Amino acid sequence: MTPVGSHAVILSTTFSSGQVELDPTAPIEDARGRFQVATLGYSQSFDLLGRSASLTMVVPYANGTFSGSVSSVGVEAYRSGLADARVRLAVNLHGGPAMSVPEYLKWKEKRLISVSVTLSIPTGQYDPARLVNIGTYRWGIKPEMGFSHRWGHWVADWYLGAWFFTGNTAYFPGASLRTQQPALSLEGHWGYYFKPRLWVSADANFWAGSRSDVNGIPKQDEQRDSRIGATVSVPVNRHQAFKVSYSQGAYVTVGGAYRTLACGWQYSWIDRPR
Repeated sequence: MTPVGSHAVILSTTFSSGQVELDPTAPIEDARGRFQVATLGYSQSFDLLGRSASLTMVVPYANGTFSGSVSSVGVEAYRSGLADARVRLAVNLHGGPAMSVPEYLKWKEKRLISVSVTLSIPTGQYDPARLVNIGTYRWGIKPEMGFSHRWGHWVADWYLGAWFFTGNTAYFPGASLRTQQPALSLEGHWGYYFKPRLWVSADANFWAGSRSDVNGIPKQDEQRDSRIGATVSVPVNRHQAFKVSYSQGAYVTVGGAYRTLACGWQYSWIDRPR
C-alpha cells in the first residue's frame, strides 16, 4: 500500500539449485538444476475509481544448467536468455482508498482486501527443437484475491489465486501441442514491522494441479507442491531499500525442489504535488 503517484524501480537476482522431480514415466533420472534469474521491474501506484491501485511490470533474464541421466548416460543442458515477462494490475477493494502523501501519513493500516490480475507474456527464449527452454511459448493469466490484517507491529496476509494457460503449439520436437490444466495457488506471510520499510516475515505457499497433455495424451505430472522461507527488508535511506529472502521446497511431487536465495534493491520516489 503506497500513496498515489508512488514509483519504484526494482533490481533483483535469485540463485536456485536442487533436485527436479519429473513425470514418473519420463526416462530421466537424477535430474538437477542450478540457475540464476536476474529481474528488472517497475511499479507505479495510481487512483482507480477512488481506490488505491498499482501496475507492475517485470522482465527476467535467466541462465542455468540442468543435468540428469538417460539410460545411465549423463546429459547436461545450459540455457541463457530472456524469460517470460509479466504485468500485474492490483486494486484495493476494502481498507485502501487512494490517498495523497499527507493522507497516507495519517492512515492506520488495519484490514485490506484486494484483487489482482497477472499476465504472463511469451517473450522468453524458446526453441521448439529443445525439450528444456527458458520461455514457455504460451500465455498465462492469474486472477488472485488478497487479504491482510495488522495488529500493531504484526501483520498477516494471504493470497488465493489460480493460473490459466493457453496451449503451446510448438512443443518438442516442434509440432506437438502441449496444454496444461489450471494451477491453484495459496500463499501466506506472517510479518513484523520494526518501523516503516524495516520488517521480517515467515513465508509459505502451496499450489496444486497443472497436469499437462501432449497431443491429447495426459502426463503423470500433476503438482502438489509447497515452499517455506523467510524475508528481511532493510531501508537504506528515504529512497532505497534492500530485501533478502530464502526459501526451499517443503513438499514436492513434480517440479523443482530448489533451495533459493534472492536479493533485491529498490529505488522509490513520489511525484511532487502539482
